[in-house]
Amino acid sequence: MRLVLLLGDQLTPTIAALRKADKARDIVVMAEVTAEAEYVPHHPKKIALILASMRKFAARLSADGWQVAYSALDDPENTGSIPGELLRRASETGATYVLATRPGEWRLIEALEAVPLDLEILQDDRFLASHADFDNWAEGRKQLRMEYFYREMRRRTGLLMEDDKPAGGKWNFDHENRKPARDDLFLPQPLRFEPDATVAEVLELVEDRFGANFGKLRPFGLATDAAQAEAVLAHFIDTALPAFGDYQDAMLAGRPFLYHSLISAYLNIGLLDPLDVCRRAEAAWKAGRAPLNAAEGFIRQIIGWREYVRGIYFREGPGYMDSNALGHDRDLPALYWGAETGMACLGEAVSQTREEAYAHHIQRLMVTGNFGLLAGIDPGQLHEWYLAVYVDAFEWVEAPNTLGMSQFADGGLLASKPYISSGNYIDRMSDYCGSCRYSVKTKLGDGACPFNLLYWHFLARHRDRFSANPRMGQMYRVWDRMDGQRQETILQEAEAFLEKMETGARV
Repeated sequence: MRLVLLLGDQLTPTIAALRKADKARDIVVMAEVTAEAEYVPHHPKKIALILASMRKFAARLSADGWQVAYSALDDPENTGSIPGELLRRASETGATYVLATRPGEWRLIEALEAVPLDLEILQDDRFLASHADFDNWAEGRKQLRMEYFYREMRRRTGLLMEDDKPAGGKWNFDHENRKPARDDLFLPQPLRFEPDATVAEVLELVEDRFGANFGKLRPFGLATDAAQAEAVLAHFIDTALPAFGDYQDAMLAGRPFLYHSLISAYLNIGLLDPLDVCRRAEAAWKAGRAPLNAAEGFIRQIIGWREYVRGIYFREGPGYMDSNALGHDRDLPALYWGAETGMACLGEAVSQTREEAYAHHIQRLMVTGNFGLLAGIDPGQLHEWYLAVYVDAFEWVEAPNTLGMSQFADGGLLASKPYISSGNYIDRMSDYCGSCRYSVKTKLGDGACPFNLLYWHFLARHRDRFSANPRMGQMYRVWDRMDGQRQETILQEAEAFLEKMETGARV
């Protein structure tokens, strides 16, 4: 007899540990534990999604003939941790051997390896690139740029390929995918599900245990099993994929979802298969139901970016979470937890995050991330915030996105330059600035957009590092053409804003 460990993001019937297990004699161990629910203050929707999905998956396994030892969060015998539950089940059954699929977070890998049982950890082959595949690609390269990895993944999978050439003659269509949204767009509504008995029971438990966490639990309409997740995917391909490419970077106040798929959480917990998802988007393009720029942009997020950041996370090791190349150490301000702010873009992104446990990639990168980088916020604190508040956040995918792409904390391993902008980018890609108490057109003085001030403040304080960067030279030339008094005023006003923010005053 062996114990077969399944974690809350491993809800796939064909996962490696189940494939190697023997249904006739092995025992599947699944556990809702306090340690996983509380290592960061997770959004209640995220906790509910995982617990409800775990319970339904356990029931599916039982119906399929597996023996499942399931620990509910409110089980009085629950030890509160994954290692504790393994030891508990080992004591009950006499089993001494554990089969596990490799977890997606270093802290869990280290915790499992410390358990005094015989442990076999299998590769998580639900991903298209193994750790060895990624390391082989990365070996000897001076720069690990996602674009070149993505091209390799296109060739390997054959997705959007015509013989050995990319469909349409180009590898990506980014220049077509940057249209700002308009209020008169027809926007499809996301598919929602009424809570069934399992979900309703979980919602009551989460409300009782985690009701004080940042985030609104109800209404709850997320998919919690594979059939529902498949329905969300089909709904996206039918109603939103055709316009996804054009507007994937756009932002509209009060319209959080636009044309986005909303499937990242289902991919990350195992309810959807990434290659199947991509093939279905490709099929929509081939059938004339979606343009190439939409299918390509969507597929790139999955076989390109998603696989790439996982490769970076495991290649760099646990120390990556301590990255802070720019030495930023300002505490995360209260506005990230919903404190009132006059900055409409930040207020919108944080409010939406509280309501939905969701924000799309540009809101995360160019609003909350951009502000954090310009303001010099501790990247470790930002990392924990993103990990806590988004329903799709697991460390393997979230940490490289935050520490590397968003905060440049890894010193340029992921990004060739910091992703920073003044208020102009947000104004171009959104309607946020029209309702802001600050003026995006005002560069100095009362009412000046904080992004405008902090942009130059960032460049000035990090000049030694970035002035020689070929992608940033033009920015420094603009700064150098300003007269000294104007430069000094910008820096003083930026400092005054940061000091006010640090006091907890409304900004």
